[in-house]
Formats: sequence, C-alpha cells, structure tokens
Amino acid sequence: MTPDSSMRTVAIVNQKGGCGKTTTTVNLAGCLAADGARVLVVDMDPQAHATLALGVDPERVEQNLYEVLAEATGAARLDEVIVPASQRLHVAPSGIALSALEQKLAAERAEGRTERLARALAGVRDRYDFALIDCPPHVGLLTFAALRAADDVIVPLEASHFALHGVQKLLETIALLGERIAHAPVVHVLPTLYDGRTRFARETLAEIRRCFGERCFDTVIRSCVRLREAARAGVPIVRYAPRSNGALDHGALAVEVAALLAPLDRTASGIRAERCHDAQSAETLRQIVVEYHDADARDVRIAGDFNGWVPDRDVVSETVGDDGRRVWRKVLHLAPGNYEYRYIVDGEWREDPGNPDRVPTPLGPPNSRLVVR
Repeated sequence: MTPDSSMRTVAIVNQKGGCGKTTTTVNLAGCLAADGARVLVVDMDPQAHATLALGVDPERVEQNLYEVLAEATGAARLDEVIVPASQRLHVAPSGIALSALEQKLAAERAEGRTERLARALAGVRDRYDFALIDCPPHVGLLTFAALRAADDVIVPLEASHFALHGVQKLLETIALLGERIAHAPVVHVLPTLYDGRTRFARETLAEIRRCFGERCFDTVIRSCVRLREAARAGVPIVRYAPRSNGALDHGALAVEVAALLAPLDRTASGIRAERCHDAQSAETLRQIVVEYHDADARDVRIAGDFNGWVPDRDVVSETVGDDGRRVWRKVLHLAPGNYEYRYIVDGEWREDPGNPDRVPTPLGPPNSRLVVR
C-alpha cells in the first residue's frame, strides 16, 4: 500500500515504558495544531492514555479503534470514531477492547492484519496535515500496524545507558519489518526526560548524538512536572502552561518536525517550513556574522526562516576561543530582508541574548529578528 500522498503519518514508538511516548504524541500534536496544522492523534495503546490526555473519556465514547480494525470493512468507519479534542486537533480514541485485537485477527494472514490501520488512515488523508500514532510499550500487532502505516517514526529516548541499548534493538526490529513488507519508515530519535543540571545527563545526551547522528532531533525534551499536570487536566501543555519548559520544548519540536517532516504534498498552514528567500535570488547576498558567547555550551547551532528552520543548514560555523571564553560564530549569506531565528544550545532553543530585537510567536518565547539591508 502506497503511503498517503498528502498527510504525513508519524508513529511514536518505543518498547520501553516511561520514556515519554504519550507525552510526546499529545504535546507535539497540541503545538502543531496551535501553529496552524490539522492534526489527528491515533491512540493505538489499549491503556488509552493519549485519549485521556486530550480530555476524552474512553468509557464514554460509543466506538473506538477496535471497531475500525477488528472487521474487514471497518477501515471505512474511522471517520465515525474520530472525536474533536480542540480546534484543528482530533483523536481516534482507544480502549481496553483494543488489547483483544490480536486474538480476534489470529486466523488472518499477517500482511492483512497489519495493513488495516494504513487503509483506515488513507480514508482521512485529505482532512489532516499530520497523523501522530501513539503506540503501546511493546512490539506486537498494534505496533506493527502503526509502523506499516507510518511515513516516519519518532523514538522518544530517555537519557540513560539502558535506554540506548533498548533503542538499538528497536531499530533492528524496524529494519527487519522493512525487509519483510518492503516498507521502511524514516526513524528519528528524540532525547526526553533530560536534566541538564547533571553531568551524567549531559554525557548521555552527547552519547546519544554520537550514536544516532543526523537521526537525532536537535530539540531535547526536558523533565517538567507541568507535563504531568497537563495530562491530568486533559489538555496539551501549550494550552495548560504555555510558558513552561514543557511547552517551550514541544513548541521547538513542532518547528523542527514541520521543517523535517512537512506533509508530503504541502506545508501545513501557518508553519514556516520553507525558505523565505531563495539562494538563487537575483539580489546581492550579504555576508552576515553572528556570534553566541557561552563558555559552558558544548553545541550551538542556528535555525531560522533563512534555512527552513533546519539547524546550521547553509551556515558556515566555527568555534573560537578557549573553554573559558568560547565564542560560537555563524556566517550567513542572506539577501536584504527581515529574518526570524533562534539558537539551539545543547538541544535547547533560545533567542539571541545579544540581539534585543524580538518577534512574538504563538508558542511561547519570541524569535530573534535579523534585519539585512
């Protein structure tokens, strides 16, 4: 089955519990929706935590994904079970009955079982820019169905040595699935539950980046008690505590996802995922040098609407000075105009402390503004 031509489908997967799968799904969805995208959360976990975190009581809905996936003709019913959670954000709810799906479909050939979710999502692809699938904390039929439907996979990865080992096994499983069904979604790793105050966490983050390289998001999700409070309140963090670290981090992730995983046919409305000024512009390019001073930083990158919000793309970067007086220098070549940007400092998105010119954003902190004349 060919992946959807318009909607981007992303499975959030890790067989380890407690790493932030549901937190990532719900709050990334909330931030994407707040920034103008149409988002569907598909709750494939029988525990229904994503459903609950979006304010929907699984005990009160008449139908859930079990009805969609259990019957051969059920794919056409996905539209009937979808519930609005907020503006531009909908959820296909789960329930405990979903845990019986594998037994229900035991007699069916494996390929037919795993394709049912993909067929269901194909029927709503024109209604959404993103479908985010929250997977259960184990690799079984429900997870395989999500991987079969997905264009991309996000693996939330807790900053710990044992979590690293588990993800390597998960990547092997995804690769094996790709060989068997000729469908290999692109895998991205997201560091979560990060506490930058500890040396252990900083060293583990560096190890994660070494292990996964370009697969690793620049954004890091910090530990934040407000994320748990938002889940209990049944709303995404961007609505519950828009100035909290949890909202800032997931807002930054939404920007990065919009740049890397834009819908296949179009960019989601309201999300800047394309360059505002083409490199082939007839206008004369100016060489602009910006600097970030931080003796404690290990990695500093820059992203803005001049490079599609992809950190350090089309940027000449160098570090000067010693550890006590380190300066991160970025050389940009830009046409005259106004540009918005931020720095990514050890995985945290920050405005430019040396530039007082700011532009408000819908997701919390302002962007810095650079005027090229």
